[in-house]
Amino acid sequence: MQLGKVIRRFSDRDGREVILRTPRYEDLDDLMELINSLVDEKAEITRTEKVTREEEKAWLPKMLASLEKDELFFLVAEVGGKVVASSDIHILRGNERHVGVLGIVIKSGFRDLGIGTEIMKTLVEQAMALGLKVLTLQAYATNKRAVHVYEKAGFAQTGRVPKKHFKEGQYIDEVIMTKLIE
Repeated sequence: MQLGKVIRRFSDRDGREVILRTPRYEDLDDLMELINSLVDEKAEITRTEKVTREEEKAWLPKMLASLEKDELFFLVAEVGGKVVASSDIHILRGNERHVGVLGIVIKSGFRDLGIGTEIMKTLVEQAMALGLKVLTLQAYATNKRAVHVYEKAGFAQTGRVPKKHFKEGQYIDEVIMTKLIE
């Protein structure tokens, strides 16, 4: 898929224009700031250490090359010229090439505004266009907001890994969610 391709435009609940598009290399600093803001926030993500600019510079070109080759789908949400969310579908290989694994992160201050719901709709549409039959994702069991958005998008809880995460002195289960695409 083409880099920087606009997939959808809509207004969030605050009336701001949101552009869902594929990323481009110029998003490097915004993407780094996004993930590092989530680390600072101690958000319910697996990453616990900030990413360096060198790490981001090594990671982003690989992701963009995979996007251009349709080996994955990568989507960002832009508000006011800044990337405020990032999501992707990693396409599995071999006997699992019909399965996509979703990931999504949204910056604090941009949640509960409909952005996550629109991203999920767009990811499902793109998965269908890619010929995928199964979508799966993992979430912290304590992340009720995310689980609710996933359920609204048609995902069902299909598994649980007890005590998968250890965060701030407590064990947290991981919820596995799945959506079959007709």
